[in-house]
Amino acid sequence: MKIDSVDFFYLAMPEVTTAADGSQDALVVRVTAGGHVGWGECEAAPLPSIAAFVCPMSHGACRPVADSVLGQTLDGPEDIKRMAAVVAYNSMDLLQAAHTWSGIEMALWDLLGHVRGEPTWKLLGYDKAYPKTPYASVLFGTTAQETLARAKEMRGLGFKAAKFGWAPFGDSLEGDIAHLDAAREGLGADGILLIDAGQIFGEDVDAAALRLDAMERNRVTFFEEPFHGSAYLAYGELSKRTKTVKTAGGEAAHNRHMAEHLIDFGGVGYIQIDCGRIGGLWPAKEVADYAVKRGVTYINHTFTSNLALSASLQPFAGLRDHTICEYPTTLQQLARDITLNHITPNANGEIIIPDAPGLGIQINPKALTQYAVDIEIKVAGKTVFSTPTY
Repeated sequence: MKIDSVDFFYLAMPEVTTAADGSQDALVVRVTAGGHVGWGECEAAPLPSIAAFVCPMSHGACRPVADSVLGQTLDGPEDIKRMAAVVAYNSMDLLQAAHTWSGIEMALWDLLGHVRGEPTWKLLGYDKAYPKTPYASVLFGTTAQETLARAKEMRGLGFKAAKFGWAPFGDSLEGDIAHLDAAREGLGADGILLIDAGQIFGEDVDAAALRLDAMERNRVTFFEEPFHGSAYLAYGELSKRTKTVKTAGGEAAHNRHMAEHLIDFGGVGYIQIDCGRIGGLWPAKEVADYAVKRGVTYINHTFTSNLALSASLQPFAGLRDHTICEYPTTLQQLARDITLNHITPNANGEIIIPDAPGLGIQINPKALTQYAVDIEIKVAGKTVFSTPTY
């Protein structure tokens, strides 16, 4: 097969706010080859991601992603890996390229799975997909009382684990301790409690470390992204100061090397990978393999649609002992509407990874028009991109 087309659908809620909520807009990717269709989703600002696909060549190492994808052969997994290497080389100075390619790569695995009638996790080399324990991924409340109520709500919905993140965490030590205590109380003594600081401490190891005693007392499993995603030395120093709490990070990695550095130099106990950022499913699978060798737990990162959720589960589907997974619970309606089918916890509170061909997710055509942002990109008076039709 030859890749015939790559289309981008820029979708957004009527109002996008400054809340740390990645489900307010989306960039859905459609790839066609040999009469077959695959779908993916980029986890990045939609407009620059589209531009990275169609922009004029700046020089030999700064070419548009389209140059390395359109017309390429797609007959098996090795073709996807080959294209990834071509994109990385030809667009090494186009920094948005990794995010743009991530959604395309995801769609290629989905398409190939449909062609072969196999789930993507099997194409990635697994014989079986194991159930995962989802943690409800929610934001902290504006007050400790709101965090308490939110934790009780998640527990009431049947979640055994929950992660609380972002503002107002980091505003004050007293306030953070109150939120940690509230989250533990609401989740119950046996609940799995996870904390995401949203990089609020920059590189300030001492400030982050002040929260460790309260985290230890509240039996927090991991402390996610206290620092900038590439602040490996800061991660490494904090990792040395922890006891039972483990550091976590990796969603900011836009290649497997960044994730491996976080493991080797940052000393994280949990590596969290977003397939919509790191370059797709194959580099995520490589990180999962690396994590196993280093005794680190692999976790998916996703806070958008169920298309992205399914994709994020594929790279560690076959890891029996890596059981916890991120599960967004407070998505905007846009993210819910993108797909016709959804991944939901079963009666045991577990996530069963789809075993249908490809990613096992069906796109909702109505969402592609209902939430569409009309886009036209012109260069020197020539239209190089316009909103595609479904």
